[in-house]
Amino acid sequence: MAVISEQTKYVMPQAYFGVAHGHIPSLKLESGTVSSQVDAWSRTEVGVRVSKYMPNENKLQLTNGKEFTYKALVIAPGFDHSDDFIEGLPEMSQTHEMDNVFVHKLDSKETVDRNYYHGWNHNNGDLICYAPKFPYKGEGTDFYALYYESFLRQDKLQGRSAANARVQFWTPNKEIFQFPYANEVALDECHKRGIDVMFGWEMVKVHHNKFGEKIATFKNVDSGELYEKSFFSTCINPPSKPHQELVDAGITDSTGLVDVNPYTLQHDRYENIFAFGDCIKGSTTRTQVAAHSQCPIVKHNVKRFMDGKELNGIYDGYTYMPFYMSHSHASCFQHLWDFEAAPKNHWVPQYGLFAQWYFGKQMKSNLKMNEAYSSFKKTHGPPYEHYNPTYDELEHNEYLQKKGVSPQSLRSIHGAPLATA
Repeated sequence: MAVISEQTKYVMPQAYFGVAHGHIPSLKLESGTVSSQVDAWSRTEVGVRVSKYMPNENKLQLTNGKEFTYKALVIAPGFDHSDDFIEGLPEMSQTHEMDNVFVHKLDSKETVDRNYYHGWNHNNGDLICYAPKFPYKGEGTDFYALYYESFLRQDKLQGRSAANARVQFWTPNKEIFQFPYANEVALDECHKRGIDVMFGWEMVKVHHNKFGEKIATFKNVDSGELYEKSFFSTCINPPSKPHQELVDAGITDSTGLVDVNPYTLQHDRYENIFAFGDCIKGSTTRTQVAAHSQCPIVKHNVKRFMDGKELNGIYDGYTYMPFYMSHSHASCFQHLWDFEAAPKNHWVPQYGLFAQWYFGKQMKSNLKMNEAYSSFKKTHGPPYEHYNPTYDELEHNEYLQKKGVSPQSLRSIHGAPLATA
């Protein structure tokens, strides 16, 4: 087995919020080193990335010039997530924290440390919260507008912020969440709290004008109109794009997402390629919890593929996203494929003692999940850690039955059915 990783260790998305605002120690932010999480006999290439995929030849080329041939390939590259996609943002994001320009990136511990004060010291004018075009890194976990508003409301009462200070949410999308249930709840809360929601506006540039005022330039996605908006504070999740080498290799579909079967996570055209994480196609919310849920499916199906057996690991699309209501209250949303509400969707009331209890509970439980997934301990991985999950044969899979998916339709994707174990 060979493991190729651009970084030696990674910032864990579900720990970002807790670490950024001091709820969780910063040492908990990063995963264990990649080399420590694989068997010693495995080949590791760390600090490099794939520069060229050759799926028709079952080959990869790396940025260090090496070439690999594979029998089966598992990819989880995520997105190309960069502040370079907004003009002027790389420069403005390096200014002092008191300039109140914060970029939500998971590139390093230093970035998260710098973002400690995001949303806290908004004294007057507008605080712009920006989410990029779907799909993007951080979907479902980057909606902090209600959280910021709770700080601002207290600061106004104490005289720390002017009466005209307000929170705005801008996005080129036509909704906050793609999950309709969550979107309705979020919009209702924004309306109650006086948060301006601006749909259909893409941020293309940020800069200081000749008076030193901070300006964001937005482009209307329908008309192409440009609009310059002054702001006092901003918290930006920069755009995400598919990795170009995947697109060039023909591994993605027309939208730039990896073309996998949503249930088996096997590629629709290359039977020995599997994928999980943000990069895969499908109607879902891309979160770290979703990737954790996909991981055992991919592991199981790759092993079955290598043994010449039928792929019976089925992913139901489960994903989870915390819903931050204030600095001390939270709820959550959960759904399956095609935004079908999961059984425990929105199970915590949004206010009161239960929401206050859950604010700390979700951070602790998410942190434990991160540690189990990426620690130095050798386990079988999610969801059980101590043993591998087992899966029903396709004819008996209740989720496929409920969705009306024929087992034969999964078997016939790559020709004749494989031998059943």
